[in-house]
Amino acid sequence: MDELTGILLLVGLAVLAVPVLMIAALVAISGLKRRVTALEAEVHRLRTSDRPAPARSAETARPQAAATPQIPPVPVPQEREPARPTSAAAPPPATVASPPPLPETAASAGPAGTSHSPLPLVPPRPSQPQQGPRQPVPPSRPDILTRAARAVKRWFTVGNVPVKIGVLVLFAGVAALLKYASDQGLLVVPIELRLAGIAAAALAALGFAWRKRDSNRIFALSLQGGAIGVLLLTVFAAFKMHGMMPVGAAFALSVVLIAGAGMLAVLQNAKALAVFAILAGFLAPIWLSTGSGNHVALFSYYAVLNAAILGIAWWRSWRVLNLLGFVFTFGIGTLWGVLDYQPRKFASTEPFLLLFFAFYLLIPMFFARRQPASRRDFIDGCLVFGTPLIAFSLQAGLLRGDRLPLAFCALGLGALYAGLAWAFLRRLNFAALGQSYALLAVGFATLSVPLALSAQATACVFALEGAALVWLGLRQQRWLPQLTGAGLQLAAALAFAIGAGYAATAIANPVFMGALLIALAAFASAWACRDHGNNMLALPYYLWGLLWWLGNGINEIERFIARDQQADALLAFAAVTGWLAAEVHRRRPDAVLAMTTLGALAVAVPLALTQSWLHGQPFAGAGILAWAAFAVLGLRSLVSLRAHPDGYAVAAQFVWWLVWPFVLSLLFAYLADRFELAEGWRVLGIGLPWLAVAALSLFRWPWLAQPLGTRFDAARTALQSAYFLVLSLGWLFALTSSGGSAPLPWLPLLNPLELAQLSVLALAACWFWSESAPRMLRSIRWMKLAAVSFVFITSSVLHTVHHWGGVRWNESLLSTSLAQTSLTVVWSVLGVLGWVVGSRREHRGLWLAGAVLMGVVLIKLVLVDRGNLGNVLGIASFIAYGLLCTVVGYLAPAPPRAHTEETAA
Repeated sequence: MDELTGILLLVGLAVLAVPVLMIAALVAISGLKRRVTALEAEVHRLRTSDRPAPARSAETARPQAAATPQIPPVPVPQEREPARPTSAAAPPPATVASPPPLPETAASAGPAGTSHSPLPLVPPRPSQPQQGPRQPVPPSRPDILTRAARAVKRWFTVGNVPVKIGVLVLFAGVAALLKYASDQGLLVVPIELRLAGIAAAALAALGFAWRKRDSNRIFALSLQGGAIGVLLLTVFAAFKMHGMMPVGAAFALSVVLIAGAGMLAVLQNAKALAVFAILAGFLAPIWLSTGSGNHVALFSYYAVLNAAILGIAWWRSWRVLNLLGFVFTFGIGTLWGVLDYQPRKFASTEPFLLLFFAFYLLIPMFFARRQPASRRDFIDGCLVFGTPLIAFSLQAGLLRGDRLPLAFCALGLGALYAGLAWAFLRRLNFAALGQSYALLAVGFATLSVPLALSAQATACVFALEGAALVWLGLRQQRWLPQLTGAGLQLAAALAFAIGAGYAATAIANPVFMGALLIALAAFASAWACRDHGNNMLALPYYLWGLLWWLGNGINEIERFIARDQQADALLAFAAVTGWLAAEVHRRRPDAVLAMTTLGALAVAVPLALTQSWLHGQPFAGAGILAWAAFAVLGLRSLVSLRAHPDGYAVAAQFVWWLVWPFVLSLLFAYLADRFELAEGWRVLGIGLPWLAVAALSLFRWPWLAQPLGTRFDAARTALQSAYFLVLSLGWLFALTSSGGSAPLPWLPLLNPLELAQLSVLALAACWFWSESAPRMLRSIRWMKLAAVSFVFITSSVLHTVHHWGGVRWNESLLSTSLAQTSLTVVWSVLGVLGWVVGSRREHRGLWLAGAVLMGVVLIKLVLVDRGNLGNVLGIASFIAYGLLCTVVGYLAPAPPRAHTEETAA
């Protein structure tokens, strides 16, 4: 009884809805009639007002033309004033006594040659600033919810609304009554007669609707759709619920009915009829389901419906019909698979999956075929990309984790789509469809590799499908596929992170291949965005792909490479990454690609330090192979970058010529330690590569300019500045080193440490006097070089005291009398030389420098050496200084006259 009550309530609500909707439709129609009547009256009034006056006689027209027309005053609306006290003498509203003269026209000229235009119906408004023509504002595209609401509203307000609603309610009532009668047995009439009566009524309605197809098209189409739906429902009930009809007969009748519906829709060009019939056909087994779980009958029935959709697609490009069949077929199939599928049902389920895939593989081809030549680039992306996605996901569910067969399925799909792409790309009108199939072919062919090794199918499919949707959305300038593609790629990353597991083989493992596909999908999306001029989206996609690419490589290296060799593998991986980016940049230049190559070259510096920390020097073990790969691929990267005139190629080569001296410095430092050489040799080994490249930059610049050539000349000053900055820091560090030369004896100025320092000073002097030096260094260069030379001589004196005087190299060295006396004597000699040479050459600056130095020595004697007067060395300091001052007083007692030569310098 509860079921009967529910059915009666449903029928009652449907019956009540019919008059309500009909009343609403009648009210809307009456309102439209009133509006039409008002518009007709307004048009009639305008036509009668514009009608020309009857022709008058010449005698009457002449005096009227000569006279000035009397135009009654036209009231002008006044602005509302503030409220005032009411007065009986209030003046009347202001009026315009006489309007301005009317323009004359040739069409109304009278015999006297004058004319006046007829009085306008509406007086001209007060003068307003004239505005230019408004630019048309492009209409905003409503969102999907608004469009859906409008579609529903249009269905219930346009066309024969009562027939539409009546057929729907009748269809629901017949279905409910049929089910209730079958379950309760309330009717005494045999079920055969009842079904026959329903079928006869439906056939009669169908025949009547066919006769009315021309006189009342909307009514006829709606009635045809309802009748066919009832017939399908009746056949399916007779077959499945009551067993009154064998499978073959039910199948044949279903084929006839659905084919008939398709034929009627095609013959009458009635999309609504086709949609209505297919919708009823898909809903019939759901309404009449008894829960028996006969999936073979269900999918057979759906196969018939999809065959009808395929047949209609051959004649008509009705996309909504194709999408409807796709959603119902795979949606219900997925729901059944989640709830009721068992591995023992594989043999009876797999053929239907392949059949449905074949249906919706062909339908987009028919859809593209029916498009006009000007729109052959418009394809049904939902079916082109959605069909393999859904079908492959369902196939993975049927196989229940059996990876090898799934890999062969992916490989077969790749081969299938490759063949289709080859066939369609050769036809100019189907280039878009061929390109889509080419993307799918590459995607599934790549997907077959990880599937043979792991179960990362979902993430890989989502990533590839996302890239394909992004490409399609950009091509068709639609945001929904683009957003869907981006979401699928994020979902792929999430699925990969959740399902990532342990891999036993390097590279040929599911983790690596899955992450690689996600990275390639992001790169493909970035490429598509860049091709369509959307660089704002291309950059995030590229960075996302680069992140997955780098993370994937680093993860493989950490898992499968020994810890002491990981830096070598990372260096080779960086070289490969930079080279690939440079090769792409050579064909399709982009700043972010060049920056990737630049970063790959720069990362060699910290990796070289890591190599030295792990195994002493960068070239040990597999490091020699890694640096060989870096040299070859890095040079090729520079050649690729030079193909386009941008600054990134110069920056990359700049980094290139900083990396190699740094790496060789680490090698020479290791060799010095390996052969137990003294610290001076180690300093010389570290500085030797930098001295070599600095000398090349000064005397053999074309060698360093390759492969860019003259384009690299702009970086010459910057590169030399970097070299001499490194050398200056090393030179300052050498001042704090003891500078031993073992196993060779230590000699002043001829030991490794001081030879390196002298080389730096010589190259710096050459640089100061070259045109490539910065302007700020070329000013007062004599004074700078003299100051640095003075520091070097002082350091050499202290090193001589350390090595020949046997004084330990520490902070106490300066407090010894030997060191202080040596500095006093050497400084005094330098001061005397500057004093004398400056006087003889009339170089006032040099003479003043010598004098200042002698003054410094005098202060030193008073403050420092005074404490050493108790020993021989302290006394010798004072005596030497006194003698030198005496010599200076004899040779150059007075400063030279001011001279212009080198004064500014």
